[in-house]
Amino acid sequence: MEHVTSEKLMQDMRVVVADAEDLLKATAGQTGERIEKIRAKAEESLRAARNRMQIAGTALQETATDAVGTVDEQVHRNPWTAVGIAAGVGLVLGILLGRR
Repeated sequence: MEHVTSEKLMQDMRVVVADAEDLLKATAGQTGERIEKIRAKAEESLRAARNRMQIAGTALQETATDAVGTVDEQVHRNPWTAVGIAAGVGLVLGILLGRR
């Protein structure tokens, strides 16, 4: 699986926007071969961006699922520790919100 960074996604989205702008400029007053080339370029950029976003979404979903599984396992192994941590977090939030 290809590693996708947020910077690469942003770069792909910039390319898609630039290609769409070129398409709009080209279609404003012209027809024919030039428009078809720009339109094909925009479609390819959009396909590549969608593919990268799908890869990133799948990777994010897998990471989230793994994290949830790990937390669930830890809570089942150490239920009283989990209860203590939750109570501590609740107490700290209560104190912070009570100051306002």
